[in-house]
Amino acid sequence: MAIPRSYQLLSHLPSYPKLSSALPRTTTRTRLLPVSCTLSESKSIGSEVSFKVGTHLIPHPNKVERGGEDAFFVSPYSGGVIAVADGVSGWAERNVDPALFSRELMTNASSFVEEVGHDPRFLMRRAHAATFSIGSATAIVAMLQRNGILKIANVGDCGLRIIRKGQILFSTFPQEHYFDCPYQLSSEEVGQTYQDAMVCSVELEEGDIIIMGSDGLFDNVFDHEIVSTIGDNTDVVMAAKALADLARKHSVDTRFDSPYSIEARARGFDVPSWKKALGVKLTGGKLDDITVIVAQVRRSVAEVIGS
Repeated sequence: MAIPRSYQLLSHLPSYPKLSSALPRTTTRTRLLPVSCTLSESKSIGSEVSFKVGTHLIPHPNKVERGGEDAFFVSPYSGGVIAVADGVSGWAERNVDPALFSRELMTNASSFVEEVGHDPRFLMRRAHAATFSIGSATAIVAMLQRNGILKIANVGDCGLRIIRKGQILFSTFPQEHYFDCPYQLSSEEVGQTYQDAMVCSVELEEGDIIIMGSDGLFDNVFDHEIVSTIGDNTDVVMAAKALADLARKHSVDTRFDSPYSIEARARGFDVPSWKKALGVKLTGGKLDDITVIVAQVRRSVAEVIGS
């Protein structure tokens, strides 16, 4: 995962890691208005609800000893709060541990969760302002109110899916500067802020399933595989582990035509032309840290189960 090229254009900042060969869409940071959406087609639940949550994290094979660079937290506050941050690996090329920023960001978010009401964007703002580690991270936060309204704030390419009765009801979409360089909260002034977050509200029903994860999940597992895996695993802990294991399996399979390889080809990254002439194409999963949170909506006290 790359650090935006625009960081390298400011003379008062140190030099940054060499980026991928993808051309940036812009060489200067553009402030975008926050994206918002509302999905409230269902009837109100009519009683207080909460999450039952299962989690699973598998570090990148080369980062197991350090625990990887993803971080997450789960809180029983109100109906439940779930969040994931993915440390941007490009900082390692400057001898900066990418895990420090993501971990501090999530630690701060967990400490402020009861002070922001049910505003995930404000929680992101508070946590970012209190984070002093060098680095950057993508981040997503979802807060469930007791009346069944789920509020989401997302910066970058962590993601969230909502499944209802075996179908995808809602999906977030990645925000990026260019291929493999997502929006990111940063220690540098030119990074994104809470104001750039995609903000959504979704009215949930009892039994709805929320799948949140870092891009290590969504780069390697298709939505139909997520739906199928959830259908085969009714326990949230087993579902989170099954999804993480599936992402890990695909990530090391050079023949698997993953969501990541399909997107790479669509962006112009592929094998040399002589290989194309032989019918060969770019395939394979993406080695990465994999974080998965599975939450089920229910009418009871919030419960958190880890694995």
